Amino acid sequence: MSERVSVSKKVEAPPVRVWAMVSDLPRMGEWSPETTGGRWKRGATGPAVGAKFVGRNRLGVLRWSTLATVVGCEKPTEFAFDVSSGPFKVSRWAYRISPTDSGCEVTETWEDHRSGWFAKTTGLFMRVKGRSVHNRRTMTETLEALAAAAEASPTDGETAETS
Repeated sequence: MSERVSVSKKVEAPPVRVWAMVSDLPRMGEWSPETTGGRWKRGATGPAVGAKFVGRNRLGVLRWSTLATVVGCEKPTEFAFDVSSGPFKVSRWAYRISPTDSGCEVTETWEDHRSGWFAKTTGLFMRVKGRSVHNRRTMTETLEALAAAAEASPTDGETAETS
């Protein structure tokens, strides 16, 4: 059984700014309480469908890395990637950004792709009983911090062409 959690937040900033922030791997650690950032891998230099990156994460004293493949990349409305750990599917993360009258609304979605035994094993190892509940909390924190940063950013360099 696959679990899915989505959290949305209205942001008073242009969609292109928010998209640039969620697709900037090294900076994700500035907003997320669990992700510490990432780096492009295997010749990738930026967000594009098929590009791969290593994501780094932390939870308390635990540290781990995963391999991710971009599966959705449409500036300024979508950035999505599938995560694996070794040969095991882990999850899909997606950011959807919709324009509003005062900026945009960003929706972060997590889908659990782990098999039952893998989910149970990782839950025990990480001491996270309910991954859905945990992720809803951390996603809410991430979007709050992302919104604050996006709303505080200057508009220099943003033009009608980039939005």
